[in-house]
Amino acid sequence: MSARAALALAAALFAGPALADSCWTHNGSLMRLGANGEKRAFAYEVPRKGLADIGVKPGDTVFWGATDGKTYSGQAKVFSTECPGEATSYAVSGPVLDGGTRVVLSGQRRLYRACAPTGEFVADTLVFVYARQC
Repeated sequence: MSARAALALAAALFAGPALADSCWTHNGSLMRLGANGEKRAFAYEVPRKGLADIGVKPGDTVFWGATDGKTYSGQAKVFSTECPGEATSYAVSGPVLDGGTRVVLSGQRRLYRACAPTGEFVADTLVFVYARQC
């Protein structure tokens, strides 16, 4: 999915009533989960300290995709200190766990140096834990 399509999907998901959204923690940040039917998107609500230095701001989408109720699948975005202001996406999927209070997504993401791909990949895991209604 292109960055433009991801932004359109995230905008559509977050256009609904705030009461339908929920807040989750991820790697020290507070995230908002937008849901519209089977579509899902996690975006930064309050990024952790230091992320602003690499261009992350509230509303930036980290995951967009869909759920079948037991599994999420879609694209994740990684923001890098190697290339501030730029982000790359990669395929992820994973289960909804602990009665729906935890989502664990895994995938293989490309490594970059000085904004150029190295040809190497690394396993990446994103864990989202339910915090509260937003």
